[in-house]
Amino acid sequence: MARRSAQLSAGFFEQFPVAEWRWLHVFLPLLAKNEPDTWPIIRRVWAESQSPRLAAPVVQPDGISLQHYELTPGTPLITSRWGIPEPMPEPTAEVLPAQLDAVLVPLLACDQRGHRVGYGGGFYDRFLAQCRPGARFIGLSILGDEPVDAITDVLPTDVPLHACITPGGVWNF
Repeated sequence: MARRSAQLSAGFFEQFPVAEWRWLHVFLPLLAKNEPDTWPIIRRVWAESQSPRLAAPVVQPDGISLQHYELTPGTPLITSRWGIPEPMPEPTAEVLPAQLDAVLVPLLACDQRGHRVGYGGGFYDRFLAQCRPGARFIGLSILGDEPVDAITDVLPTDVPLHACITPGGVWNF
């Protein structure tokens, strides 16, 4: 798992203009569900530059929506009722979806058109639909090495990715 997550991190920094972004949205991994470990990406952003600033999601009490908060080395983290680490919500640290330049998206698989299979709930589709035009949606998957031919149960509300990073490479759609 650690080796595959390190491959994702390397592919991310090799293929994307990270230092040009003002805001990058990262998910904090739920490792028990085989989500990629995003901490190598987070730590490298913190260590190497003042830009981009990082934001991370917090599942809201309604259980279907997300709010986003700045993530810094000093941000206190709490564990949600689903076992997901989240930044402690602070009103002054809220980041709106329209501010984001890029979003890292957890997924199980994606197809050659950028459609994805996530972890259920539709959280990311609702969230990505709120982002500004031009924001880049980049999937991270440690389970496969390349996109599948097609995902057949795509819904009208599904938001496709612009790219996907797997241990096998970076795929642009």
